[in-house]
Amino acid sequence: MASLSTIRNVINAVSYVSVKAAGGPAWKLFHGAPPRTPVRPEQREVHDRAEQETLTVGGREIRTYRWGSGDKPVLLVHGVSGRAANFAGFVAGIEALGLTAVAYDAPGHGSSGGSTCTILEHGAVMTALQERYGDFHAVVGHSFGGTSAYLAARRGLVTERLVSISSVADFGSLPDTFCGQLGLRPALATELRRRTELFFAPERDVWNRFSADHRPEEITARILVVHDENDREVGVDQGRRLAASYGDRAELLITSKLGHRRILGDPEVIGRVLDFLKD
Repeated sequence: MASLSTIRNVINAVSYVSVKAAGGPAWKLFHGAPPRTPVRPEQREVHDRAEQETLTVGGREIRTYRWGSGDKPVLLVHGVSGRAANFAGFVAGIEALGLTAVAYDAPGHGSSGGSTCTILEHGAVMTALQERYGDFHAVVGHSFGGTSAYLAARRGLVTERLVSISSVADFGSLPDTFCGQLGLRPALATELRRRTELFFAPERDVWNRFSADHRPEEITARILVVHDENDREVGVDQGRRLAASYGDRAELLITSKLGHRRILGDPEVIGRVLDFLKD
């Protein structure tokens, strides 16, 4: 299989001849799920003791996980290239609060079927889990999982609290961020926007409507925003913007030197989230 740098160079070269032609392989990278990541050794014990089920959503088999037997469920939603086990550090604390932790491997991730995972597909799984477990005490989302949770909450997902960690506020920033991270020409970001709009049709104005800070008055949950100032994948400005948009209903925790992914295993972050989940 060609390396990512080779694919990038080929896409950029083709784009000088035809941006539309180069947009095909660029779209596959942008839209498709990344390589699946394994359960890490430090996550294995928590992962293996979960009650696992398979839920069919949109024709795909989705692997779900449950820990605890409390009356109130807490939904954990991982981000791109992640899996449910990424929240292993939160599970024992959630159980200790008398709550039930519920999670899933998103489509195209972990042990779930599929090869893509869009914001609407995330939302469909969340809705299916709400039908299975009832309204949520809280939803905790990391990265794209958090962004997806805001849209789901505006479209009927019921939760008393919403925690987003390292999440994008501005959905419209994703094509530019993606091209910047991969080293693709800026012209390809415009092509990705065009393809995204076609893909989500008849949805309109997706860049605004799918943003986490869109119409904040439609979400009544209390909100905790967590972001690291050294996050190189999603800048801390996104976290600040998100918290500001929800005003007095939102709390903001800015961390340092944890980056985009290690933040999920930080004891201070885990403790702050657990405190937020307490009645």
